[in-house]
Amino acid sequence: MMDMRNLNMLKKTIPWVIIVLLAVFPLLSPDIFFLSIGVILFMYIALGSSWNIIGGYAGYLSFGHAAFLGIGAYVVALMLINYGISPFITCLLGGLLAALFAWIVGFPVLRLKGPYFSLATLCLGLAVPVIVINLPASIYGGATGLFMPLLPVDIFVNRTIFYEIMLALAVVTTLISRWILQSKFGLGLKSIRENESTAETIGINSTRLKTMAFVLSAFLVGIIGGIYAYYRTYIHPTTVFDTNLSIQIVLMALFGGATTWQGPVIGAAILVIIDQVLITAFPGAPAEISRLVYGLILVLVIMFMPHGIMHYILNWLKSRQLEAEDQEVQKSC
Repeated sequence: MMDMRNLNMLKKTIPWVIIVLLAVFPLLSPDIFFLSIGVILFMYIALGSSWNIIGGYAGYLSFGHAAFLGIGAYVVALMLINYGISPFITCLLGGLLAALFAWIVGFPVLRLKGPYFSLATLCLGLAVPVIVINLPASIYGGATGLFMPLLPVDIFVNRTIFYEIMLALAVVTTLISRWILQSKFGLGLKSIRENESTAETIGINSTRLKTMAFVLSAFLVGIIGGIYAYYRTYIHPTTVFDTNLSIQIVLMALFGGATTWQGPVIGAAILVIIDQVLITAFPGAPAEISRLVYGLILVLVIMFMPHGIMHYILNWLKSRQLEAEDQEVQKSC
């Protein structure tokens, strides 16, 4: 039995060791390039974990989450430019307004199912930037966008601050995602994913649970969008409301395993590395190359790995655990 205890302890300890090592990484004075990669990686982990609440657990594949990220980004930018309030504070307001927007659009959109829901959220993601571009340019920047002042620190400290904040957001969103999966709330979402009609017949209020998941997911994405906007220092409707960003979030969660809390972490880590390899291998190449590769990966995942990488990893770990238990039983006999 000691072997099993050690194995379980190892499973619980390794993630926290990795987090601590990542947190102290800037103390080694690495190149700014690696800190920037870390910021993007942690951002996608946080976005994927946030999206997974509605897209993975409930099975409602949303292709419009960039709209919530953009709302958080614009709220932070406007509050900083007009009132000088730190984005590290107003990102919460961005999350709240993104959640409010999700609650409003959720009433009609969440009545749709399957591809109709996905198509509706995709149209939503395409419509929001058009609306923002046509708002008064003197206030919202219009087609010019909005510029934000830089943090009054040198570039290395700047990157380190955003590195640590994005790491914290990735950890928090992953923990929230994990808690939901193991809670009664998560069990209800899973029932909706498996068969919504059956879930309603056994007393599950699917409308309320879907709305809660959609709103919570938007709230977290809005917060991340606010921090991301300050990291970029410049926002434009075509960048923060980019539909390709929504597709990347979906792909990372599906690739890793959308029905697990670990899936978005694994998916983001692998695909961000692939993206950097493509950039390094094809310097100066158009962005369409990355989009083609992402599109191809999405098709292959849907066709051949619908449950994601974590499905195979968890099955392998389960088989190893059963083997260890059998060995323990044989020893005791």
